[in-house]
Amino acid sequence: MRYSVIDLSGAWTLTSGSEKLPATVPGCVHTDLLDAGRLVDPFLGENEKAVAWVGRRDWTYEREIAWEGPRPERIELVFEGLDTVADISLGDVRLGSTRNMHRSYRFDVTSLITEEPQLLTVRFTSAYTEAERVRAELGDRPNAYPEPFNFIRKMACSFGWDWGPTLVTAGIWRPVRLEGWNTARLRSVRALTTYRDGVGLVDVDVELDRTDERELRVQVLLDGREIGAEVPGIEPWHPRAPRLYDIAVVLLDGDTELDRWERRAGFRSVGIDTSDGAFLFRVNGEPVLVKGVNWIPDDIFPSRMTRARYAERLGAAAAAGVNLIRVWGGGIYESRDFYEVCDELGLMVWQDFLFACACYPEEEPIRSEVIAEARENVVRLSSHPSLVAWNGNNENLWLYRASGWDEQPGGSLSWGEDYYLSLLPAIVAELDPSRPYMAGSPWSGSWEHEPNSPEHGTFHSWEVWNRQDYRHYRDSTPRFVAEFGWQAPPAWRTLRDAVADEPLLPDSPGVLHHQKAEDGNGKLARGLAAHFPAPRSTEAWHYLTQLNQVRAVRTGIEHWRSHWPHTAGTVLWQLNDLWPVTSWAAIDGAGRRKPLYFALRDLYQPRLLSVQPRDGGLVVAVMNDSPEAWTTPEISVPPRSVGFLPVDAADVVAVELDGLRALWFADDYSLDDPQLTVTADVVPGGLDVHVHAAGLARDILLQPDRIHPAATVDQGFVTLLPGESTTLCVRAPVPLDAGVVKAPWVLTDLASVLRS
Repeated sequence: MRYSVIDLSGAWTLTSGSEKLPATVPGCVHTDLLDAGRLVDPFLGENEKAVAWVGRRDWTYEREIAWEGPRPERIELVFEGLDTVADISLGDVRLGSTRNMHRSYRFDVTSLITEEPQLLTVRFTSAYTEAERVRAELGDRPNAYPEPFNFIRKMACSFGWDWGPTLVTAGIWRPVRLEGWNTARLRSVRALTTYRDGVGLVDVDVELDRTDERELRVQVLLDGREIGAEVPGIEPWHPRAPRLYDIAVVLLDGDTELDRWERRAGFRSVGIDTSDGAFLFRVNGEPVLVKGVNWIPDDIFPSRMTRARYAERLGAAAAAGVNLIRVWGGGIYESRDFYEVCDELGLMVWQDFLFACACYPEEEPIRSEVIAEARENVVRLSSHPSLVAWNGNNENLWLYRASGWDEQPGGSLSWGEDYYLSLLPAIVAELDPSRPYMAGSPWSGSWEHEPNSPEHGTFHSWEVWNRQDYRHYRDSTPRFVAEFGWQAPPAWRTLRDAVADEPLLPDSPGVLHHQKAEDGNGKLARGLAAHFPAPRSTEAWHYLTQLNQVRAVRTGIEHWRSHWPHTAGTVLWQLNDLWPVTSWAAIDGAGRRKPLYFALRDLYQPRLLSVQPRDGGLVVAVMNDSPEAWTTPEISVPPRSVGFLPVDAADVVAVELDGLRALWFADDYSLDDPQLTVTADVVPGGLDVHVHAAGLARDILLQPDRIHPAATVDQGFVTLLPGESTTLCVRAPVPLDAGVVKAPWVLTDLASVLRS
């Protein structure tokens, strides 16, 4: 026997005070209490407030462990993730303590573990207790939110955000096991695979743990054959066109295999052109128009995430034409499953280090945790070809002065600048020189320019949502838009499942509780008032806010994309939600696709038409992000380029080119009856809904969740010119009645909503 593993996942016992409950590992206290029927669902109504006590209490997880069978030279207890402040004991022996959710831990139990079961105990102290202790020791620091998340290395958004609840977790949130081995094991493997001129370059660094010092051998295999540092004839990994190989690093004692590390590898070179203020991604030397989305943890309880759920959510992003996922810095370094799915889908990953919207102390006990966390995760993630960039933080360099943190109490203390400008870039340069590092987002490249300058580096466009009409997106052409967005409620069924208010109103208590943004509903109302009469019902409010979200995001992306390559990309805030909430997401907290998702699918296709106001008139922007020229009798646009056609202004402008259409309306709406004819056919798996318009029908919307909670549809808002028809494909896991499409609010259009 050379290497053996005993999985310790599964049944544990959870204790607080004198009460013992069954628990499941991986998991967390909240999910165990929910499973035991001891906690109300925090996603429903205002229950979030009723469960706040959980995060303030200490908890203990226990189970018996033993080592049966042949005994190896070394036995170690391995925790892939502990959330967060834990003391670990085996029997009467204390093994150690942890203070970081974002690290793994390994304890040598060779001399302690026996064939007789012993009690393994993991005692969790409330994250609040630890954070408040460190804050008292180091001094308070400014923060965008009232909770002390910047004093503990834990998922920041578990303390609440402007789209998330305050549910401060504790628990064994990633797998735990016993590992037994002889002679040596692979402590870490860092395999950097890059590409140049048809040659794959392999840089493998290995660290070992040993029980003796005899000579060992390491073998690197690609698709089963041994390779050296250069591999000719390689096909490169490209965004949305991934080519993967099997890579293995094998530790050998003579001909005996001691340990093996295996991954799927892709060969590519990545860089960011920052000359003259630009921020242009290049992969394998080619410029890439970034069509991105921001990613937050997909569940406030991340232990519930599965590979299938990652594949569903990321697959939806890929199906919408997305080519980059930004893993935002207030969440987590995601699991191996997340990055492997991105590898397979050809989704580029921009990875934030985990600092967001606050001043972070640079002293101990935080500093050493930051170093250990960064080093471990850079090594852990560096083998994934999808990972294309490291980013030091989210908004901290910008907000330090823009929010006046430097003048607030604690603002003169250390605040994280050394992390972002010195420590983290040094770690990346040492451990992952194959990828670019940026100090923050937004960041203009140096203190010579304001951090959120639209003319230098990355830009976060929040002034429009917070204070202006969405048409002001056209006022600037940033070099790269790393965050922007517009809010809307979740799907109707998602909202109704979470909020039981009667009557349900935009400002009823449950609806407002599921709106976490500062004056969020006020901003929604302001956005509507600029374009539509006041909605006459909650259903109309729901429809119109969804429509305004789509129009706002379309306005921004079409404008910025038409300025390629000056504006080199957009990263929508945000793809997903982690609970049912009114937010900027395209996919809501129940996994339902909001109309924004379908708009994004149109906006991120390789070829796009848009009518744009320019120089007092209108032009058609012909946007070609494909590798072939787009040639028609009217225009020829080279690959990866934008061309323009003049067009006369009119009340309605419709442009068609190669089967694509762009529409422009001088007015936001018309009350004229579009005279819709709607019929439905029962087909295998659902309904085909046929819609014909005798007049102009703007923004037809079918809401499938109003038919059945699990129903889906293949389109969002659809506009039909007079005489046109479309078919909306509704699919569900149960048979559907064709008559249901006539029910109120299942299918409607803008004029009908405004007249209702």
